[in-house]
Amino acid sequence: MKNQLVLKELSTAEVKERLDNERALYQKMLLNHAVSPIENPNKIKESRKNIARCLTELRKRELEEQK
Repeated sequence: MKNQLVLKELSTAEVKERLDNERALYQKMLLNHAVSPIENPNKIKESRKNIARCLTELRKRELEEQK
């Protein structure tokens, strides 16, 4: 819930930047986890959810612009 409130306050460019950063972090975690298990694999799941939140917010804004 907290992440959604933060995303709503950001501009579209900032959300896209956060999405890019989160995707890079996710790829890095996957690679590190494949080589040697990371301490908390739930961080991978959380990162995936953050990516989905960003994409959802961007899509919502896109649909609002079309109206």
